[in-house]
Amino acid sequence: MADGEASRKRPDVASALRFATEIVAWVATPWALAGHSVLLAVVADVILIGLPTILATPGDKATVIIPVPGYVTVAMVVLQLAAAAISSFAVWPLPVAVGVWALALATLVTELPRWRRLCGVATDLERRRA
Repeated sequence: MADGEASRKRPDVASALRFATEIVAWVATPWALAGHSVLLAVVADVILIGLPTILATPGDKATVIIPVPGYVTVAMVVLQLAAAAISSFAVWPLPVAVGVWALALATLVTELPRWRRLCGVATDLERRRA
């Protein structure tokens, strides 16, 4: 396998950070909501895990069950970032929550080129890299 092929199969930094933030959202959000309502906690995880599984922008994921415009994919990622950041303060000590905010901020910064591409406002350089 050529170096170019190997690098395309490995997740990039933005994907790894996004995945880490999603895991935090999937754990912290139902944990924060369970004290109020177990049903609400389950619904939160169904939304946070289920929607991105079935809704995808063609060309962004290999398998698309229900195609949606790029801005919907961006909105789902923003929802995950917000859920992780807000819920972390409700369930974990301040230093951990601050770390989650740093992770969410790093994810946001590294996701911007993808978001511009998904929304159709990518620069020429970003289009050539994609």
